[in-house]
Amino acid sequence: MAHRTIVAIDVGTTKICTIVAQVHQDTGRINVLGVGLTPSKGIDKGVVVNIDDAVNAIATSVEKAERLSGYRIGTAFIGVAGRHIASLNSRGVVAVARNDHEITRQDVARAVEAAQSVAIPTQREVIHVIPRAYVVDGTEGIRDPIGMSGFRLEVETHIVTGEVMAIQNLIKSVQKGGVEIDDMVLQPLASGEAVLTDDDKDRGVVLVDIGGGTTDIAVFAQGGIWHTSVIPVGGNHFTNDIVLVLQTPHNTAEYLKLKYGSAIADEAASEEEDIVEVDGFAPGERQQISRSMLNQILQARAEEVIELIYNEIRRSGYEGLLPAGVVLTGGCAQLNRFDELMRDMLGIPVRVGAPSGLTGLADTLNSPPYATGIGLLRWGMRHGAASAHPPLAAGERGDWGTTYERFKNWLREFLP
Repeated sequence: MAHRTIVAIDVGTTKICTIVAQVHQDTGRINVLGVGLTPSKGIDKGVVVNIDDAVNAIATSVEKAERLSGYRIGTAFIGVAGRHIASLNSRGVVAVARNDHEITRQDVARAVEAAQSVAIPTQREVIHVIPRAYVVDGTEGIRDPIGMSGFRLEVETHIVTGEVMAIQNLIKSVQKGGVEIDDMVLQPLASGEAVLTDDDKDRGVVLVDIGGGTTDIAVFAQGGIWHTSVIPVGGNHFTNDIVLVLQTPHNTAEYLKLKYGSAIADEAASEEEDIVEVDGFAPGERQQISRSMLNQILQARAEEVIELIYNEIRRSGYEGLLPAGVVLTGGCAQLNRFDELMRDMLGIPVRVGAPSGLTGLADTLNSPPYATGIGLLRWGMRHGAASAHPPLAAGERGDWGTTYERFKNWLREFLP
């Protein structure tokens, strides 16, 4: 099968983005057929807070993508984020079953299951179990043990959990919007598929995806994922700071941030250059804004966000082992000089990552805000065949429980 059509829906705090694309299995190229962008409603910091609003926003986004692509959307890959996401690392150990001591896929599955038996609070649910490395009879760092010989197999896994209710509400919203779920993927994992190379992941890299309401962080090392977390701050906080301090309307603040904003507040060359005129609250009212004041507000917030990111990197225990540095993505990565400020504060390489390898309607999507959407397509291309399952029968449609069970079953089979 040379190519197939995959749909990704990135349900974010600021925007909902549905992308329909043809993916070519052999070349890995993505041909974008249609995009549906709508402002997000009913979602706060990555969590559904009003189902009806969320359903309408998702349905509108899906309709736009259908109109552009001429493709009827039935199923899609969905990104999961939100302040309720947490992760832990866990080891599982099993004895190799076969008499000739050859390790089979079943042994690996049993080891992964053993790793999953950690105590997880009742209201939380496993979203991903990702095997990071295997140990066969004490030999560490094995990427794929199948076919090797040994008595004892250990697996180190990275387990991502989320709150059951938050995940169920997301599933319900998507299904009520008329779409069945192929699979749910943690957003930083999806973004990583779009903007990181295998070399980055091998050397050690931090992916920082700064969206509207949340900042997703994923630390990759030795080819696998080692730490994930979600911080409840994002681009909206920058905009709200401008609204509060400069007393401007929200859309004016957003415009100022994107057009004149900088994460490093330099002294203005002259007073004339410093003043910007923008719309005020009343119709036809104009107000004057100082650029240096604007940038001081942005720098203060940017420094705080970078502090929080640094604390997460420290918590992962990988602080000194990240030669590939930080790859920034998400809408906020476009804030002028944010990468420069981060480089100065952390003292490691920082670059802005944007998705590549796209054709079709790609000119709109090859920028950082769309890393998650494109990453979901790549995830679907890479893991989609493994998670292929029959579509639900008519009687089962609309029942989130079946999707949820299927989602959990798929995780149990998640093997490299």
